[in-house]
Amino acid sequence: MRIIGLGICPPPGAKNNPAVTPELLASCLARYSRSNKGIDAILASIDWNDPDKSVDSIFRFVDYGHASIAGMTGGIAMVIDGCSMFLAYKLFELSQYADGQECSTRYIKLDKSGIPDPDEIGIPGALSGEWKEYLSLAFALYQETYDTLDTMARKKPEVVRVPEGANPKIADRLRKNFALDRARYFIPFATKTNAALIMTARAWADTIKQLHSLGLPEARACAAGLRAELAKFTPRLTKHSAADAASAAQTEQFFMHAVQRIREHGVPVQRLGDVVHVSVEKKFPPFLPQFQPVEEAFKGKASRYSSAGTAIRRILVRAAWNNVGLAELRDLNRHRTGFRFSPLAPVGFYLPPDVKHGKLAELLARKKAVVEKLASHDGGEAFVYGLLLGTQVAFEHSMHLDKFIYEIELRTGLGAHFRYAEHLSAACAELVKIMPELAPFIKVGTAEPE
Repeated sequence: MRIIGLGICPPPGAKNNPAVTPELLASCLARYSRSNKGIDAILASIDWNDPDKSVDSIFRFVDYGHASIAGMTGGIAMVIDGCSMFLAYKLFELSQYADGQECSTRYIKLDKSGIPDPDEIGIPGALSGEWKEYLSLAFALYQETYDTLDTMARKKPEVVRVPEGANPKIADRLRKNFALDRARYFIPFATKTNAALIMTARAWADTIKQLHSLGLPEARACAAGLRAELAKFTPRLTKHSAADAASAAQTEQFFMHAVQRIREHGVPVQRLGDVVHVSVEKKFPPFLPQFQPVEEAFKGKASRYSSAGTAIRRILVRAAWNNVGLAELRDLNRHRTGFRFSPLAPVGFYLPPDVKHGKLAELLARKKAVVEKLASHDGGEAFVYGLLLGTQVAFEHSMHLDKFIYEIELRTGLGAHFRYAEHLSAACAELVKIMPELAPFIKVGTAEPE
C-alpha cells in the first residue's frame, strides 16, 4: 500500500493571488473572524520569513476546543494505492465529509494478481492457503462469467440495449459494461484497489483516528501512512488523529455485532429477497411551520442538480434495504450526505438471474467455510476479507428528502447499474406511498445505457 498527499499550486490565472499553506490559511481565516480590518491587513501582518510564528499563535486554540480552525485548512488530497476494497469502503464510510473516488469495476478488469498478501491484512497463517485458493476460484468464475456474457452480448446485441445509431466505440463500451456489471459479484472484497479522497485536516484527523481504532493490520498501516502525509501539510494537527477510548470502544462494538452473528448463525449464501424500509419525519415546530406547498418546492427545477425548496429540504427520510450487495454498497456508501450505516454482517448472496456457473455451489460452500473460520479466529474482524462483492448485507441511509430524491434520480438514471436502480426504484415506490404528492416530481429512470 502506498499513500501520497497531493499538493495544490495556484493556476496561472491566480498567480498574483496570495498563496498560503493549509495551516497558514486556517490561521488567517481564524484571525479574519476576530477582526474587522479585512484580509489584506491580516496578510500584511505575517512575517513571511517565519510564517510558522503566525500559525502557532492561532493553532494553540485547537487544544481548547476550537476544532473549527482545523476545518479551514482547505481540501487536502490523499491517494491510497493498493488498499483492499474493504478498506476503501471503510474510508468512505468514516469520511462523511469527503469528496473522492475509487477504482471502478466497470472500467477495470481485475484478476487474482489483486489478491493481497495474507499477512498484510491479518489472515491467520493456518487459514492463508485455504483463503487464497478460495479467492483464486472466485476470480476464475469472474473471468469465465465475463467471457460468457461478453460473447453473448456480441451474438445478441439487443440484450445490451445499445441505442439506435450508436457508434462502434459506444457499442463496445456498453457491451463491456454489460459483462463487467454482471460478473463483478464474484470479485473478492479483499481485492486491491486505489482510492482518492479530499477533505480538510479536521476531517482527515478524525478519519485517521477511526482507522487507527480498527483491529486490522491494513487499517493501522493506512492510518500511520495517512498521518505521516498529513504531517507534511498540517503538522500541528497530527496529534489529534490517534485512537481514543471512545473510537476504540465503538469500533469494537461495531465489528463484534457482525462477528457474533456469524458465530451464532453462520454465513447464509442463498439469495435473500428484497425488502425495503422508508420512513419520513415531517413534524415542524408550531412557531416555524411549513410555508411552502410541496409542488412549489419543485418550481423551476430542471434536473436533479437544480435547487429545491424548503418544503422538501426540511423533511427527514430514513431508507434501508435488507440485502444490498457489496458491489452496490461500494457506490451507495460514497454519497456524502446524511449518515450511512451497515454492520457488514452477511445475510445472503446475490447474482443476477442471467448469471450461471457450474462451480457456483462449490464457490459458495468455500465462502461459507472461510468466512466462518475467519470470524471464529481471535477477534474475528478479518472475516471481511472473505466476503465477495455479491455478499448481501443490510444498509441504511438517513438524510433530508431533497438529497434522497437526488439519490433516486441519480441511481436510476442514465448509465446507472441495474441493481441499484432496482433498490432505489423500490424505495421511491415506498416514499410515494407515504407522500403521494411527490409522484409527479421525481424522475425515476430505467438505468438506460450511457
